[in-house]
Amino acid sequence: MRLVLGSGSPRRQELLGVLGVVPDAIRPPDIDEDPRKGELPRPYCERVAREKAQAVQAAPDDIVLCADTTVAMGRRILGKPTDAGEAAEFLTALSGRRHRVYTSVAVRRGDRLWERTVESRVEMKRLSDVELNAYLASDDWQGKAGGYSIQGPAGAFIPWISGSFHAIMGLPLPETAHLLDAAGYPVWRPE
Repeated sequence: MRLVLGSGSPRRQELLGVLGVVPDAIRPPDIDEDPRKGELPRPYCERVAREKAQAVQAAPDDIVLCADTTVAMGRRILGKPTDAGEAAEFLTALSGRRHRVYTSVAVRRGDRLWERTVESRVEMKRLSDVELNAYLASDDWQGKAGGYSIQGPAGAFIPWISGSFHAIMGLPLPETAHLLDAAGYPVWRPE
């Protein structure tokens, strides 16, 4: 039995490492992550995680782990910005407000699928022009849902969260350990 991580995210690899789990293979799936017309953030996040897990090529007994993290302002999905202008738009919208972060985890073994979604709330302080421009210049926004990562420099902009810090980073640890265990890959096993 092998564990296949369906993600190229260094953060997800790092978080698995916190659990003492090292994937046997890393195979980021190539799927269309565009939201469907009228799709709400939580169902969108769950669908993308599920589709990622189903798209990863694996042997029948391999365990595939995939996740998706979605930043939402009400019904609006703030994906990964395509450029600094879109990152500035996202960060300006989030500035001084609370928003939701959904992280869905999907684990597949053969035809079986186990799923969990964690919802967290995040408050971003009101950003000054200096803070916004300095953050944009850091390029830390690239490849990050909502244009920021809580574990990076933007962590200084987050005075309050309710929920799971690790889920906001990209992988909720208790839920991930539970799903892996359910699929037959116990995280806490004797050597």
